[in-house]
Amino acid sequence: MFELKGYQTRALKALEYFLTLARSGSVAEAFRQSYIQQELEPIPYRPYDFGEMPYICLRLPTGGGKTVLASYTVSVAQKAYLEQDYPIVLWLVPTNTIRQQTLDALKTVGHPYRQKLESEFGLDRLRVFDVGEVTQIRRQDIGRKTLIIVGTLAALRVEDTSGRKVYVNHEDFEPHFVGVSDPENKLERISEKDVQENGLRTEDIGKIKTSFANLLALHQPLVIMDEAHNARTKLTFDTLKRLHPACIVEFTATPDVSNTSASNVLYRCSASELKAENMIKLPIVLTEHKDWQAAVRDAFLTGKKLALEAQKESDFVRPIVLFQADAKNG
Repeated sequence: MFELKGYQTRALKALEYFLTLARSGSVAEAFRQSYIQQELEPIPYRPYDFGEMPYICLRLPTGGGKTVLASYTVSVAQKAYLEQDYPIVLWLVPTNTIRQQTLDALKTVGHPYRQKLESEFGLDRLRVFDVGEVTQIRRQDIGRKTLIIVGTLAALRVEDTSGRKVYVNHEDFEPHFVGVSDPENKLERISEKDVQENGLRTEDIGKIKTSFANLLALHQPLVIMDEAHNARTKLTFDTLKRLHPACIVEFTATPDVSNTSASNVLYRCSASELKAENMIKLPIVLTEHKDWQAAVRDAFLTGKKLALEAQKESDFVRPIVLFQADAKNG
């Protein structure tokens, strides 16, 4: 079994503590108590119209093993919060390249990313799907096997759901909706536009869509978001609400810190903690800043200082300063 580093174990313990409290009480209070338990000054929890659905972030620097930590998160959430023996997990990644890498790892028996899942749920009780393979999900698997669906947020994030594969009415999903009445009206219905695009009949308008998105909403998945810092927009929030998740856990090195969409960071790991665990081989001099303007200013000044130092070297050395800039619209 893959041996977790100390900071990874601490992150999972913080998550377990939070979810255990959230299961029986207020999410905001659970968040506050989690900060106190870590001997940190509590900060307000932001629900973003998700009500009492936990939506939190674990911050780990690049190279900190976020993916393996995400695989451990499934069993932590299952035991501490979900009240399901075999949950459905929607695992969202930022790019198709990472999607394929994650998918290959989670489908490979014995891979470090999969080991914890196998030990917790059993080899024959675990199925992993690409988002393009979801029509293979059988009704009898739900509640009897842990189902992990790997996809990109881009495949889900739309304002108009008509015509998009994950939202389209599909006959392969019909067995999943037999006898479903949806008294809370949380499932998407067939619209006139769906009739025009998908060959449905006029009399189908208003019926529950037998779509993958509705299948997720019906069973309230655990949502794992890898590198989620670019995904905190109104459109993303609206997209996630359609899925009615039971819990959302973000993993990122650079959480959103804006006033309008800041992540609820439950646990933070510094680069120095990674270095202490021999996860980083190069020397690190790290200074944190309260705002980006100060970070840019100090980076520029440090670059000039290093350029002067480089002139003393016998070999040519040219220090550089790198900035990562993200699109405002995510």
